[in-house]
Amino acid sequence: MARSQSILTVVAALTMSAATTLPAQQLSPVEQRIRSYLQQHQASEIALLAKSVDIKSQTLDLPGVRAVGQLFARRLAALGFHTRWVPMPRSMHRAGHLIAERTGNSGKRLLLIGHLDTVVEADSLKFARIDSVTARGAGSSDMKGGDVVIVEALEALNSVGALANKTITVVMTGDEEAAGDPLSVARAPLVDAAKKSDIALAFEGGNPHDATVARRGASSWLLTVHGRGAHSAGIFSRGAGYGAIYEAARIINEFRAQLAGEQNLTFNPSVIVGGTDVTYDSTTVSGSAKSKLNIIASSVTVSGDLRFLSEGQKDSTRARMRTIATQGNLAGTSAEIAFADEYPAMAPTPANYAVLAVYDSASRALGYGPVAALDPGRRGAGDISFIAPMITGLDGLGALGSGSHTPAERVDLGTLPMQTERAAILMYRLLQ
Repeated sequence: MARSQSILTVVAALTMSAATTLPAQQLSPVEQRIRSYLQQHQASEIALLAKSVDIKSQTLDLPGVRAVGQLFARRLAALGFHTRWVPMPRSMHRAGHLIAERTGNSGKRLLLIGHLDTVVEADSLKFARIDSVTARGAGSSDMKGGDVVIVEALEALNSVGALANKTITVVMTGDEEAAGDPLSVARAPLVDAAKKSDIALAFEGGNPHDATVARRGASSWLLTVHGRGAHSAGIFSRGAGYGAIYEAARIINEFRAQLAGEQNLTFNPSVIVGGTDVTYDSTTVSGSAKSKLNIIASSVTVSGDLRFLSEGQKDSTRARMRTIATQGNLAGTSAEIAFADEYPAMAPTPANYAVLAVYDSASRALGYGPVAALDPGRRGAGDISFIAPMITGLDGLGALGSGSHTPAERVDLGTLPMQTERAAILMYRLLQ
């Protein structure tokens, strides 16, 4: 039996067990003890979140990212995890990743995924309570809140002896918000962990009544358009042609006209520079252009992103974009388009839905109601995407909030106990 089929069979059996052996999907006595532990430690959970948020850890703040990793490493080490820091090559300008492992020979092997870095940081963005159920701060929900859910759920499981003889790997990456290049090196530790695991659970933020069985992949594209530099009085003539800017406008509009509206597909031109003297820096996604009003533009550069739900959708879209860019060009112009892979897609597999069914059962047993699958069109790429082709997974299990990647980021402390209890009971049931 193939590995994916085997995992699907085992998880399906767990789903049936949760639905039939526990009346009305009730918690078992051990699960009730797990919940009780978490209810007694809600204040310490918020304190851990505040401590982590108060450590600045924007992706390129390498000491800060490592400091957040050390904070969580100490808590995981106290639970019997062997922790280590995996540095990245100096040339990548990334801090590295926290890996924590327990090994055993009983039950399914879990991989728990978080990340340590944030997008924005400032002294004014430290943890602060807004009211009794809301707090603000950089990374408070995305995703130091998710990291805290991982740690607190594991502590609850440890309190009832549920970690004994189990194989669990925690990977908290240090560059999820701006992955290092090359990606093959940046995500090698995560891929290695997936190869030794059966089910991956990722703790990006989500919504109260759904979780993520599928995430769209992400790709970048770079369109370069060429025209004939000439006096503007000759524009549209046979000798001068239409110029690079008109051709770039034609191509981008055809992308919209021919491709917009396809389910789970989006493509966005993010930066455009054009004129007679054009520079573009793909690292900083910035550029400049110079010209005179009476000169036909000879060069345009456009960069953007492409999001998709399957490799087939990605490949077919790229082919159509390439055809639009290179065929039917306006007179006196030419163009080429290049693509670069970033995040692969996480496809909605039956095995992923089976894990969702266990999560749904746990939520119902806790009294929080059903959990459905999130529309993948509402979810961007994430770390779990890099391992989705090789392992069963579920995402969106972390803290709830709003304003991610902005100074207005908020975390919903009122739902933090719910998310942690759900995660703990899900892990417990999958580990059996």
